[in-house]
Amino acid sequence: METNPSHTSLVAVGDSFTEGMSDLLPDGSYRGWADLLAARMAARNPGFRYANLAVRGKLIGQIVEEQVEVAAAMQADVVTLVGGLNDTLRPKCDMGRVRGLLEEAVERLAPSCKQLVLMRSPGRQGPVLERFRPRMEQLFACVDELASRHGALVVDLYGAPSLADPRMWDVDRLHLTAEGHRRVAEAVWQTLGYEPEDPEWRTPLPPSLPPGWLNRRAEDIRFAHRHLLPWIARRLTGRSSGDGLPAKRPELLPYETG
Repeated sequence: METNPSHTSLVAVGDSFTEGMSDLLPDGSYRGWADLLAARMAARNPGFRYANLAVRGKLIGQIVEEQVEVAAAMQADVVTLVGGLNDTLRPKCDMGRVRGLLEEAVERLAPSCKQLVLMRSPGRQGPVLERFRPRMEQLFACVDELASRHGALVVDLYGAPSLADPRMWDVDRLHLTAEGHRRVAEAVWQTLGYEPEDPEWRTPLPPSLPPGWLNRRAEDIRFAHRHLLPWIARRLTGRSSGDGLPAKRPELLPYETG
């Protein structure tokens, strides 16, 4: 890892986490950690270029098929790859296939860029994580092994206490808030070797009084109707929230910081 490096381009590959949900902007689009990271890098490097190929709902097979070759052809200084978590949340998940596809992606991307960045995705506290934790940890073990073999950097968000806090997560309980995305951008920034702007990004939020029983049940009911049931319906019908959606920044173009 360099100290205070100079990067001229960034390509982000992945799913909704990298697309930026749920860091919502006034115009209805999503910002997210990758855009925040690109803005910081662009402020230091005139002519900095950025592409974000991520699309919500994508499985690792779709990321490999639709994004990896495109990203590799861009020959960027930095490529970030986060994928596979959507697979682990499916009722039926072939972890051997997931590992194989992730390995294929890393083997293609690592030689195409100056620095490949992988991540151990953040995990929200709660019963859903506990159910899928074994699969997630298998995925992260694969990430660590591939990074070691191919010289990639790993950003450990899973081990960050601050990002486990439910207050860092949107009401859908699947995507980070704006503050969560800001902390992820800081984590990647530091992992790349830049001087910290927030050395305490891993520090948990101050304690708060937990909501009462009635408020918790009301929140659970709203969550189930607005988010959980539609998510289950998409799984049963084989649909994805990203079906038909294009990448947010499909070309490696100059990034305007203003």
